[in-house]
Amino acid sequence: MPGYDLEPIFNPKSIAIVGASRDASSVGQGILRNLAKGCVFHCSYCKPFKGKIFPVNPKAKSIRGRKCYPDINSIEEDVDLAIIAVPAKAVPKVMKECAQKKVTGAIVVSAGFAEFGEKGKKLQQETVKIAEDAGIPVVGPNCLGVIRPTTQMNASFAPSMPPSGSIAFVSQSGALADSIIDWAIEERYGFSAIVSYGNKAMLDAEDFLNWLADDPHTKAIAMYIEGVNDGRRFMRIASKVAAKKPVVALKAGKTGKGASAVSSHTGSLAGSYEIFRAALRQSGIMEAETVEDLFDMAKALAHQPGCSKNAVAIVTNGGGCGVLTADYCAEQGINLVDLKEKTLKKLDRSGKMHPAYSRRNPLDIVGDALPERYEAAINTLLSEDYISGMIVLQTLQTMTDVTKDAEVVIKARRKFPDKPIICTYMGGRFSEKGKTLLEKNGIPDYNDPRKAVRAMKALIEKGRS
Repeated sequence: MPGYDLEPIFNPKSIAIVGASRDASSVGQGILRNLAKGCVFHCSYCKPFKGKIFPVNPKAKSIRGRKCYPDINSIEEDVDLAIIAVPAKAVPKVMKECAQKKVTGAIVVSAGFAEFGEKGKKLQQETVKIAEDAGIPVVGPNCLGVIRPTTQMNASFAPSMPPSGSIAFVSQSGALADSIIDWAIEERYGFSAIVSYGNKAMLDAEDFLNWLADDPHTKAIAMYIEGVNDGRRFMRIASKVAAKKPVVALKAGKTGKGASAVSSHTGSLAGSYEIFRAALRQSGIMEAETVEDLFDMAKALAHQPGCSKNAVAIVTNGGGCGVLTADYCAEQGINLVDLKEKTLKKLDRSGKMHPAYSRRNPLDIVGDALPERYEAAINTLLSEDYISGMIVLQTLQTMTDVTKDAEVVIKARRKFPDKPIICTYMGGRFSEKGKTLLEKNGIPDYNDPRKAVRAMKALIEKGRS
């Protein structure tokens, strides 16, 4: 398949919604509403699409106060992107009209294609043939659409946009993308782009990777993938992209039952999981085991440098949490370096350590630790050449100052920009201010030490690449 220019899909100046509807509960009106408002929930950060919007419906003169066109060729101006939300059987006809209009990109959200058997497969092939002959790149069919929070474009029927950020999510499942958006709003997790590509009738995962590799808004890429059409092409492009930006993938269809479910979901062939896993490794793509891992790893990879050596230190004010984290590090193959005598002497000379501090890694600075003790411990350890990364744990005591402790970590991050720092601020409501401050300054915070350890493992892998 030839390479296509995906600029009209990610950064269009004008969009036509073919299948826009007056029915408030329809997909067609949902897409129109999202473009016009950003989302349905009036989120403070959601803004209208800045380009031109053209509703298309032969049975309506206007929808939501906008002039409606009987077909795409009736639009007097150029159309960069067509979003097609009509019944599957009508899609080939609409695609022919898009070709006549010289539309430069299309998203087919309609379902009822290869995932529905032979009849749908033929419809899909017919649609693709028309688009290929016209040189129109097509996302889908059977997809949610494309969202670009960084440029305020919600070209999907997702109920909202997530906050703007530096992580791109490429997903074969639209429903999973929907759920991630809802979670991202609550967790303030930012995205540069979300792509739901469904049946991948024309554009496959590697096409989106290829475009995102040069996207200035994207620092890391997360993928949910069920299968690929051309394994060699995927590996070739993925290897090139992973050399420029970190990529993490969650593979579905690992088992026989899962592979069967994949074929009825998006019409994909899941293939051998072991072969696919080997392909990911050869391409330099990291693999996540769960949805949580996928986004925990991506967050660290987007905001932290790679760990130059597998040599990590833990600083904690809670001994039990330190022990748990050490166990998780051992499970993940993370090397907790022994603290050298010269380092312990520096800590002693600081005058900030409790007499009962652990004098080993994990460095337990004891529960009554104030920000000054955290500062002495963190800066002393990070100043050592034999330590390449750090996990900072905080448990909540009556004297704990979560905000000032966070400020200590932020200053250390600026002082040691080549060494990754990851935090686990244990607790909930009373730790919230500190967590928020960390995240605003690009320091990932996780509510569980295991997550922090898995994220650090990803940074060690990043440092090796």
